[in-house]
Amino acid sequence: MNLIRMKDVKKVYKNGVTAIYDLDLKIEKGEFVFVIGSTGCGKSTLIKMLYREEKPTSGKIIVGGIDVARLRNSKVYKLRRKLGVVFQDFKLLAKSTVYENVAFALEVLGLPKDEIHSKVLKVLDLVGLKNKAKHYPNQLSGGEQQRVAIARAIVNGPKLLICDEPTGNLDEITSMEIMNVLDEINKLGTTIIMVTHDTKIVEKMKKRVILLDAGRLVKDYAKGTYKHEGN
Repeated sequence: MNLIRMKDVKKVYKNGVTAIYDLDLKIEKGEFVFVIGSTGCGKSTLIKMLYREEKPTSGKIIVGGIDVARLRNSKVYKLRRKLGVVFQDFKLLAKSTVYENVAFALEVLGLPKDEIHSKVLKVLDLVGLKNKAKHYPNQLSGGEQQRVAIARAIVNGPKLLICDEPTGNLDEITSMEIMNVLDEINKLGTTIIMVTHDTKIVEKMKKRVILLDAGRLVKDYAKGTYKHEGN
């Protein structure tokens, strides 16, 4: 069953630049999909449209049964509750502990404290940080901070996790540790879409790969068929 359906999607910015041309894309529930391509190819625009940071100029985008393109601004929160987003720069609250950073995502929903406590500890255990719940972000490594960000994004059990260059600030070993965490989350049933420039990671992970070039989908590699070319 399709979790995401994009049909005839086009995005033209106010300055006249066309970022996405006539994009058709289907992503099934439970898939792990990489989005790759050179700088300026439309990767970020594509995923920003999925969580309604940007609206398409034309076309249809359905995410988890919600028509994103036609969603009123006042209803965007309904979409955001169905998905989690992980960014390159972590976006953690510096003066809050690991536990508090993750719990915050549930507190805004008004959940009972005991339910929050249970969910936070469970997700911190999943990302391997249960023993650092009382630490602050500045006491953690870059990889650990990204794990906190991932925990925060999935603590409410979203159907979809969108990752925008989550390993962009990390070294190769730490990047693979993060990828292993994401792989485990995917195995538990969460659909993952990840934008990355690191094609070596993409080849190692053997997932479905979507290649964009100048705003167009030029290649859709089936799971395990992508081969990195170049250095």
